[in-house]
Amino acid sequence: MSFESLNLHPSIIKAVQTSGYTTPTPIQQQAIPELIAGHDVMASAQTGTGKTAAFMLPALHRLASPAAVRSRGPRVLVLTPTRELALQVSEAASKYGKFLPRTKVVSILGGMPYPLQNKLLSQTVDILVATPGRLIDHIQRGRVDFSRLEMLVLDEADRMLDMGFIHDVEQIAASTPADRQTILFSATLDSAIDKIAARLLKSPKRIQIASQRAKLENIEQRLHYVDNLSHKNQLLDHLLRDTAIKQAIVFTATKRDADSLADNLSAQGHKAAAMHGDMTQRERTRTLTGLRQGRLKILVATDVAARGIDIADITHVINFDLPKFAEDYVHRIGRTGRAGASGIAVSFASDKDGIHLKRIEKFTGNRIESHVIPGMEPRFKPRRTPRNDAMPRKSPSAHKGKRTWPNNADAPNASSHRGNRTAYGQPQPYGRDERRRSFRSDSLAGSGNYARAK
Repeated sequence: MSFESLNLHPSIIKAVQTSGYTTPTPIQQQAIPELIAGHDVMASAQTGTGKTAAFMLPALHRLASPAAVRSRGPRVLVLTPTRELALQVSEAASKYGKFLPRTKVVSILGGMPYPLQNKLLSQTVDILVATPGRLIDHIQRGRVDFSRLEMLVLDEADRMLDMGFIHDVEQIAASTPADRQTILFSATLDSAIDKIAARLLKSPKRIQIASQRAKLENIEQRLHYVDNLSHKNQLLDHLLRDTAIKQAIVFTATKRDADSLADNLSAQGHKAAAMHGDMTQRERTRTLTGLRQGRLKILVATDVAARGIDIADITHVINFDLPKFAEDYVHRIGRTGRAGASGIAVSFASDKDGIHLKRIEKFTGNRIESHVIPGMEPRFKPRRTPRNDAMPRKSPSAHKGKRTWPNNADAPNASSHRGNRTAYGQPQPYGRDERRRSFRSDSLAGSGNYARAK
């Protein structure tokens, strides 16, 4: 199948071919005809399969025809969970719509100055890409006109659910025309997503190309057991000195860890920088630009970078801390092996990480083989179940039965992170652990009495 057979506008096909694409991916083949026909769609596809183009090409095709309502408001609204994903979608819209006349794409994100955003929203907008929290602010101030909105896209709906944005999404949807076309993309189509779709979509077409439990055959997955934080840091330094690494992303559990680890790596001679939710948008954009231009080799990040970063030169992903939720593991390692290229994903695990490792292996259906570097062998002997490729699988959301949704999943005290402690229960060496802890007084050691720290 070719893009010409999808009945897209000739200017869009020209832009796609100029970008070097000749054959649509499976998600594009199935989603684009349904969207051009005007149906609501809920779809799931593995990361890196071209889902952004799957909804953006039909959106641009719609913009090739004049609007039915005259106003300055957007005709297409795309909601994303993170700033990085919003910028990626905006870039895709500009790239695929460059041969269409007068197509204005605007991004409204947290971290950007309000005066600039107010100016952008006062002009005619065709495609508005936004994160929910900042868009709610502008809606409440009456700065957004949705009178001519024709299409609403919820990109990475599962991540917006994780980050506590769904109430904002529903509030935004309620302010748009009832006859809009709605598209929902999610990593998994589980019961929680089905409930959201039932409230926001009208008789949607359901498309599921590949489960997030796919084997990710183009990504080699490795596991290294670690005894303590010092052992982990030694392994990381050794791995990052491999000449096969072109660029790498190292994922940590907390924002403070990302900053401190990036500083440590820089002191060791690595070209490293951190990225997390406490940074301004200008700082995050500058860091990503340095990565894309090759000035940085290593990005140390929290899960804010797990979605929305598409850099072809990332050859390795290292999970310095295992993610708490298994689907986040798939999104993390999906930053490498993009567009059919090969990649390597390395994960560190202590003896206390068994439950997280078990969840990841059940979710992906793959057993991650452990590796040992001579001279850096772990002291403890991990106990693992025998290899079984036909591992029993629970539903994708079974491990989230008691999950809570923080407003900011990147916050140190959010339920998806470990606060100021490592996965193996020891205080982080970076910064001060300020929580109160009881200690045993040496003078009272014989009596078994304990004193409390003031």
